[in-house]
Amino acid sequence: MNVSRIALLFLLSACFPFFTAGAEKPNILYILADDLGFSDLGCFGGEIETPVLDSLAAGGIRLTQFYNTGRCCPSRAALLSGQYPHRVGLGHMTTNDLNRPGYRGFIAPEATTIAEALTPAGYRSFIAGKWHLGTPDPTQHGFEEFYGTLVSAKRFFDPDHLVRKPNGRFPRQYGEDEFYATDAVTDHAIDFLNIARETPDKPWFLYLAYNAPHFPLHAPKEEIAKYANRYHGGWDQLREERLKRMKALKIVPEDTKLSPRSTWQNYGETKTGTNPAWDSLPEDRRLDLARRMAIYAAMVDRLDQQIGRVIADLKSEKELDNTLIVFTSDNGACFEWDPFGFDIVSSNQNILHKGDQLDEMGGPGTFHSVGSGWANAGNTPWRMYKHFNHEGGIASPGIVHWPEGLKAPPGSIHADPAHLIDLLPTAVAVGGATYSGELSLPGVNLIQQLNEGTPGDRTLFFEHQGNRAVRQGRWKLVALDDQPWELYDFSVDRSELNDLSAKYPEKVKAMNLSWEKWGRENLVIPLPKDLGVKYLKPDE
Repeated sequence: MNVSRIALLFLLSACFPFFTAGAEKPNILYILADDLGFSDLGCFGGEIETPVLDSLAAGGIRLTQFYNTGRCCPSRAALLSGQYPHRVGLGHMTTNDLNRPGYRGFIAPEATTIAEALTPAGYRSFIAGKWHLGTPDPTQHGFEEFYGTLVSAKRFFDPDHLVRKPNGRFPRQYGEDEFYATDAVTDHAIDFLNIARETPDKPWFLYLAYNAPHFPLHAPKEEIAKYANRYHGGWDQLREERLKRMKALKIVPEDTKLSPRSTWQNYGETKTGTNPAWDSLPEDRRLDLARRMAIYAAMVDRLDQQIGRVIADLKSEKELDNTLIVFTSDNGACFEWDPFGFDIVSSNQNILHKGDQLDEMGGPGTFHSVGSGWANAGNTPWRMYKHFNHEGGIASPGIVHWPEGLKAPPGSIHADPAHLIDLLPTAVAVGGATYSGELSLPGVNLIQQLNEGTPGDRTLFFEHQGNRAVRQGRWKLVALDDQPWELYDFSVDRSELNDLSAKYPEKVKAMNLSWEKWGRENLVIPLPKDLGVKYLKPDE
């Protein structure tokens, strides 16, 4: 071995701690759920049956302070580009081009995706599921193959809502009553893995971006039946039960307090309020709501089953141990738009289902959301939900599984803050790639963080719809749109109950200046005037 080759190997091992001479590059599987709550999974305190994800957690590491951006499009942009979403044009939604660089509604041309960063390192990249980045073809962003929805899927039983790319490719064909989107996304994901194995000398990256459990609440009848009687006790009881299990699992500290029922505001802000006590509702409303949550749980259950098919495939090919798997959600559970949910998205109309109508809920031709009461339970014990920058909006369950790359004992819990922006630098590092994008990366190598610890306190920033936050060490500064900053000490109060802004005005001032500096650098501020909820359209 000549001196130059020795020097090269030394450099690679220094820059990428998991690259060693003769070592196989890991495959990389990033799995993203859609609108999944912080406490929905069994391994995070939930009652929904998720044995596959629970098993990955038991064999890997759970991240209890893993952050998203508060909304679907921005989170996907952050994950794939390694940038705060405004910096690549997706501070808002793909349907809202506000004619501002940070709010264009499509991913910026200068953004470098994980797939594009990994290609020079020999990786083949594939995507199955939800794209939702405002451009018409993921295969123009480094991916070889795509199957899924380019927008936000609204029909889980309709195969025509999902497409195959690049042009000229054809999706699998399904017989009558055989199609369910979560299953079909998995079918094509496994097809893509088989394509990748045609070149066994090349590692692969699969972005498996499910659109479950996003509304509409659609699930196979046999899955709904498993939960038909589970939620009649209501959301108040469920929040208490989940928090108790979360403490037992050490997802949250023993002294964690349950936040009060969160407030809500419906589409158009024609109504606002606080989630009501479950026992205050009439019986027919409770039956309707219990059915909604049963369907939601069925969607999460089915999601776990389909992830299980992918894991079984990796096991059968002896690829599991050297595949880096990261699982998380794009935002907190979805409150849209009030405690009772909606049934017709275009008009925010709620229909109270009674009698035989309850059995029809969740099937083809229906369109339900779960509502803010159950979303509040999904995000136990935190405040608020998707859209917002309080913990209920931006805290996701995180699971990392990589037997050949993680040093921590299986089943460990990691409580240091991490973020979706970390997933690109992580992929680059473990894949032995070189990032050559135009934009510098604000994230860190998550595997190095897990294995070696994080020196110093990270500062993370957030903004969506005027809601904003800064997370800096033990402190969090957070505000609702048009409301003053609130300050919380997360060493004792991650539930965001005791506002310390009046007690520590200098801390508020310093963190606000930090947020404003970030905002200028990342095309966030000055904020557009039309970001409030009253101007929003539901996800499209």
